[in-house]
Amino acid sequence: MPLGSSNLVVDWGGGSALSQGFAEVIFPPFVLEGGARPSATPLAASIDAAAQDGHLVLRRGATGALDLYAWRDRARRGQAPRRRVVTVRLLAADQKSVLMTWRFRNARPTSLAYSPLLAMEAGVLMETIAIAFDSVEME
Repeated sequence: MPLGSSNLVVDWGGGSALSQGFAEVIFPPFVLEGGARPSATPLAASIDAAAQDGHLVLRRGATGALDLYAWRDRARRGQAPRRRVVTVRLLAADQKSVLMTWRFRNARPTSLAYSPLLAMEAGVLMETIAIAFDSVEME
C-alpha cells in the first residue's frame, strides 16, 4: 500500500517549537555527482526551480516568528551560521509511528520568500525557505 504524504514533521535544527509547523516539503532530485538532471515532465515542471537546482524547499504558514529570517539574514551578512541537520519525518496515520526519515546534513539557507499579500483575497501568508545541503541519508 502506498504511503500517504500529509503527516509530516520537520525539525530544521533551530531548536524552536515552531520547527514543526511546515506544511510542505519539496525534495530535490537525488542525482549522482555529475549525473544529468531529470528531464522536465509535467510533474517535475511544476516543482519549484530551487528544488530542481538541488535544494530542499520547506513551506509553512507565516506566524510572525522571525527564526527563518534570522537564520537566512546571518548567512546573508557573512556571519556563517552554524550549519544544521534538517530532519524530515513521514508519520503514519496515528502520527506517532515514523515511516520514513530524511536527514539533510550541513544544511544552510539560500533563499527566503513570502507569498503575495492580496487584500482582495482571503488566504494564508506562506513563507518558503530553500536550503542547500551536503548530503542526505534516508532510513
